Order: sequence, then C-alpha cells, then structure tokens
Amino acid sequence: MIAIIDYGAGNLFSLASSLKHIGAEAEITGDTEAIRKADRMILPGVGAFGDAAAELAARGLDKVICEEAHAGKPLMGICLGMQLLFEQSLEYGEHEGLGLIKGTVRPLQGYLPEGYKIPQIGWNSLEFHGEKHPVFRDVPDGAFVYFVHSYYGDADVSQLAATCDYGNTVTAAVTEGNVVGCQFHPEKSGEVGLSILKAFCDL
Repeated sequence: MIAIIDYGAGNLFSLASSLKHIGAEAEITGDTEAIRKADRMILPGVGAFGDAAAELAARGLDKVICEEAHAGKPLMGICLGMQLLFEQSLEYGEHEGLGLIKGTVRPLQGYLPEGYKIPQIGWNSLEFHGEKHPVFRDVPDGAFVYFVHSYYGDADVSQLAATCDYGNTVTAAVTEGNVVGCQFHPEKSGEVGLSILKAFCDL
C-alpha cells in the first residue's frame, strides 16, 4: 500500500486517481502509524515551503518520513513535496527541510533570464543525468512532463537525476537511493507520468 501523506497542502485526489488508474493500492492519510505500515510513501504539496514544513512538524510527520526513508522505504516527493526533501529553502526567509536531499531551494526570480514567466507553468522536456534511476526506466530523454513552480531545487550534482531547460538549467528530478523527488507533476503528465508512478510501485 502507498501512503499519500496528507498534511493539508497537497494535490491529493488527482494523485490518488492516477494511482488507482494503474492498479496501485493507495491511501490518503496523515496518520503516522498508517504511514509506518505502508510499503511506500508519496509526499505531495502545493503552496509555501515554510507553512508546509511547519505543518509536517506540528503533526509529527517529518520525523516519521525521515525514519521510514532512512530505513529504506521508497519515498517520492512531488512539486513542493520534492522541495521539502531538501536541506533548506529560501522561500520567504530561511526554512529547514527534511534533509534527505543535499541542497537549497531557491527562487526562479533572478535565476531565469528576463522575459521568462514565473511561475513556470506548462510542459517541458526532461534531460537525464548519469545512470538513470529505476523510477525513470521507461522515460526517454526529451519526454515532456507538466510543471507548476516558482522555486527550484539547487541540488548536489550527485543527486541530480534530471533537468529541464527554461531559460536556464532547472532541476526536474532528484534521487538518492530509495528517495525520489519530482519537481513536475507525474499525475498531470499523461502516459509519461503514469509510467513513473508504475515504476515507483516496483521499487
């Protein structure tokens, strides 16, 4: 069973629908024991990093996520959920993340050339780096996925799995063993996104 972690800041139901579509058993839950019993975890998220991190901490979910991930349970962070995997974010101040991925979440403002719209909204193509992580086994270079974000993860090169070109090189995915982060939305990315979710179910 996949625990879709509910902390009040996620695009939960479209994700649950996508998992159901591929035949995966998933439960939307904010219960720590249910998360511990699950085979896999998905951390979705929309909104501000600081608020989301505070909610995770207030509900005791940050500790559970880190403990289970360190124990080897597969974890996927999506959009803000990916950013929460990082050590810190500079969104409206400085905020501590889960620290499962090395690096800092930074604003696209000032990083992108003039004329590029922020947030980045829409389809963009993936360029993979290094040995492809199993979760992207069925995704070719150049495949298009759907983004909505104003901040990006400035990741350590050892954990940078994929990027996209949006006026500058923007982190699209990060991986560290059983931990995967997607800046894009697999649940909104058609067959490519479904193939990623299927592969995650096989980790």
